[in-house]
Amino acid sequence: MTSPESAAAASVPKSAAGGADTAGTASTEAIVPDTKDWTWVLERACPDCGLDSAAVDRDAVPGLIRANADAWVAVLGGDEDALRRRPRPEVWSDLEYACHVRDVFRLFHVRLNLMLDQDGPDFPNWDQDETAVAERYGEQRPSAVAADLAEAGRILADAFERVAGEQWQRTGNRSDGARFTVESFSRYLVHDPVHHLYDVTGARV
Repeated sequence: MTSPESAAAASVPKSAAGGADTAGTASTEAIVPDTKDWTWVLERACPDCGLDSAAVDRDAVPGLIRANADAWVAVLGGDEDALRRRPRPEVWSDLEYACHVRDVFRLFHVRLNLMLDQDGPDFPNWDQDETAVAERYGEQRPSAVAADLAEAGRILADAFERVAGEQWQRTGNRSDGARFTVESFSRYLVHDPVHHLYDVTGARV
């Protein structure tokens, strides 16, 4: 499984509406953990999804988040069995990717608030692969995931829209040594859900 967000992240609240549905057909086979450092997307365009994060205007980030969330809601309106089906045993299903994006939106809202409220905070860790297993991503209800993802995207977009002036230069630190300003953090964020939409749809930006 390829994921732009490394295993060094932060705690994310559990989905209230997207609970497990044991009638699902999702695979329980473990995903190979992604240990790549994706901060390189801040320096050059992604050859896969096509997004040039460095060229993204920070003021465009809220709109990009909202558009991405809308696209995921459309994906989740598809056939439920197909959404749960993995293309290969080691690759997440469309539903699992959507659950991950929902939780990334929540995660980045937590981290954004930390940077705005504290001076140079260290982000608590989050293991995305462990969360996918523990939360049974592949067995969640697509309609509930769509609603939760749309809400998480709206909350995060609104939060970035309120950032102003010197707040863009406030900092935060990931446990692997990566250091972000709010501005670089916003550009780094955008690549993750865009890349995963490419993983699911094959459509480049």
